[in-house]
Amino acid sequence: MGEKTMQFSRRTTLLAGAAALVGLALPAYSQGNARLPTIRIGTLENGTVNWEIETIRRRGLDVENGFRLLPLILAGNPATQVAMQGGEVDTIVSDWLWVAQQRSRGTGFRFLPYSTAVGGVMVRADSPVQSLADLKGRKIGIAGGPVDKSWLILRAWSREKLGEDLAGVTEQVFGAPPMILNAAETGEVDAAINFWHFQAKMKARGMREIINVETAASDLGLDPSTPLLGYVLRDEWITSNPQLAEGLARASRSAKDILARNDAAWQDLRPIMEAADDAEFEALKAGWRAGIPAHGPVDAENAQKMFATMAELGGDELTGGVTALPEGLFWWPE
Repeated sequence: MGEKTMQFSRRTTLLAGAAALVGLALPAYSQGNARLPTIRIGTLENGTVNWEIETIRRRGLDVENGFRLLPLILAGNPATQVAMQGGEVDTIVSDWLWVAQQRSRGTGFRFLPYSTAVGGVMVRADSPVQSLADLKGRKIGIAGGPVDKSWLILRAWSREKLGEDLAGVTEQVFGAPPMILNAAETGEVDAAINFWHFQAKMKARGMREIINVETAASDLGLDPSTPLLGYVLRDEWITSNPQLAEGLARASRSAKDILARNDAAWQDLRPIMEAADDAEFEALKAGWRAGIPAHGPVDAENAQKMFATMAELGGDELTGGVTALPEGLFWWPE
């Protein structure tokens, strides 16, 4: 085993221990439950996926479905992807573009829907900007980089509806979500495109949305209900553990059903949501609920149309050379 691999394994082990300590706050598993098979999920310390994970564990939805869900806290999205690629975890949550790239390279990765949550374009309450057309000659802050999926869809909308590519008529500033939020609040940028949970915080702080990605996608003839984020699973793991795979899907859906209608369940999550006040808490709750996908498999044809729209502008930097979504990308229990 090489030094790099050994360091990663040690880090994963240490973080798994930290995750176990966090789990002490949850109801203790009985000795019988401790013998259940474990599903290891790689996640970020402050990721919104933790809200579903916490609900599954706190409500015993994993045990109810024949497994124990063990979160392994990792430092950043690249670390979760490396952990998945290296078999350190059984699943992570990622977007289907990454999963498609991996599957096309022979990994056998598949995608189980998790969320449809997307952002939009936000401006300060006192901004003169009322539409995307008003951003011509102005500065836009964008979280996620030049191939951010929301940015690409908004660029496509601008090209079709306004006859101009936003990338060509505006100045772009790319940065981490907190930096983009701050730049928008201070007026360093005239508008901002941020991840949905940061956008929820921006709304709670009085900023307004001039267009959301869901509307832009619909105007382009795309299906905005297509989930962009999902649990990543391996073909061979699903084949070897069909009951576990189906149990994870059921537990995820049960957690969503609870969080969709039960406000008390959100009070249990509030300590880990990092909401500065009641307004942010309510905005985060509403944003997460809005991202709950419809029950059922992903429509592969609709996903391909969305992929083609984004690929036209994002090129190989976005697609990694993938020209079409690979067969079998999307998984749903039978």
